[in-house]
Amino acid sequence: MSFHLNRINPNQTQVLFHDGRFETLTNEELEELMGQMGISEKHDEMDSTITD
Repeated sequence: MSFHLNRINPNQTQVLFHDGRFETLTNEELEELMGQMGISEKHDEMDSTITD
């Protein structure tokens, strides 16, 4: 699954999935999502693309 991360403020990140869905997550929710996907490290870049 591929998605794009867009930090919208210090505690929220918008996750844009390549199938058209999107979610706005808090830092805690983002860490949980990353853990569920097996991604152990979160990058603090403004924009990132993750491909699994």
